[in-house]
Amino acid sequence: MDQLGGVPRKPRLAAFGAGRTPGQMQERASLVEDAGFSALWIPEGSQPVFEMCTAAALATSTLMLGTSVAVAFARSPMLTAQAAWMLASATEGRFVVGLGTQVRAHVERRFSAPFSEPGPRMREYVEAVRAIYAGFRGQPLEFKGRYYSFSLLPSTWSPGPMDFEDPPLFVAGVRPWMCRMIGEVGDGMLVHPLSTVDYIDSVVVPAVSEGLVAAGRNPGDVAYVCPVMTAVSDDAAVRNRQREGIRARLAFYGSTPGYGVVFDASGWPGVGEELNRRQRAGDLEGMRECISDEMVDAMSVTSTWDALPEKLLERYGERADQIVCYSALEQWDDDADSLDRWRDVNARFGRLVDG
Repeated sequence: MDQLGGVPRKPRLAAFGAGRTPGQMQERASLVEDAGFSALWIPEGSQPVFEMCTAAALATSTLMLGTSVAVAFARSPMLTAQAAWMLASATEGRFVVGLGTQVRAHVERRFSAPFSEPGPRMREYVEAVRAIYAGFRGQPLEFKGRYYSFSLLPSTWSPGPMDFEDPPLFVAGVRPWMCRMIGEVGDGMLVHPLSTVDYIDSVVVPAVSEGLVAAGRNPGDVAYVCPVMTAVSDDAAVRNRQREGIRARLAFYGSTPGYGVVFDASGWPGVGEELNRRQRAGDLEGMRECISDEMVDAMSVTSTWDALPEKLLERYGERADQIVCYSALEQWDDDADSLDRWRDVNARFGRLVDG
C-alpha cells in the first residue's frame, strides 16, 4: 500500500484477447461480458485493433473495452483520437485507449513508420491526442511539438463535443523512463504480462510515483492494469500442460531487447540477455530451458478453480485496479466448460473485494 501512495485499490478482473474476424470478436466480447469480467483488453494482432473494438462495442452493453495495445507510431495521433472519440461515444464512456510503442522492427519494417526516440515520442503522442480531444470540444487546435504538429481542424472534419468524458489514455511501459513518463502524463499504467511482484514493486511503482510527483499529480491519478497468466484446473496434468505453454510464452516475451530489467529486478540477472542470444540463434528449446519453475511461479498463477480468486487477490489486490486474466479466452478454446468456471471466479472475486 505504501508503494502505491496509500491509495486503496478495489480491483476487478478483466480479460484479454480478440477474434480473427469481426464476427468472432463479437462472439467473444459477448462471452466475456456474460462471464462477469469488468473489461476486455483487445490486442492489435492480425486485425486492426480499433475496428475490432468497434465490433466488440456492438455486441456488449456494460463491458469496458480497451486497446492493449494500439501501436501508436503506426497511426497519426489524429486518427487515434478520432477512433477513440467515436468508440467512447458509441459505448457511452466505456472505452479506454491503451497505447504502446511496439518494437523497432515491427514499427519500421511492418508499418514503415518512425521509431526514433520512442520514449519522448510517446510522451508527445499522448499530449497531442489530449490537444486534439480539446479541439473536438471546440478549443482552437494549436499543437506544435518535436514529432507532431496539428493546427487545422475545421468543424466539417471534427466529430464535435460529446456527453462523455475524454477517453482515458493508458500507456504500456517496461523500463523506468517510460513508467516515469506515464506517471507524468498518462491516465493508466499497462504493466507488461512479463512481470513479477518484485519488479512491479521495485521498478514500476517507484518510477510512476516519481512521475506523479514531478508533474504535481495525486497518487491515485494513474490506474494500474496488471495482466497475469493462469494455469488453472482441478486436474494436475492439465495445469502442468498449461504451465508449459506459459513457460514458452515467457521465453518469447523475455527475449525482447530491453525486457531484461524484469529478470534483473526479480533476482535473475542476465536471463533476458541470454534469452535474446538464444532467440537470435533460433534455439527455441534453449529459450524454454532458461525459464525455471521458480520463474513460472513468480510470473503466473497456478491454481485450482476454487483457490484462484484468493490467489489473484493476494498477489495483486494492493497493486492493481484491474487484474487481467491473460489466459482466459485461450482456455475457452480448449475447454468450453471453463466459461462457467470463470463466471464463478468473477462472482467470488467480487465478493472478496467488496466484503
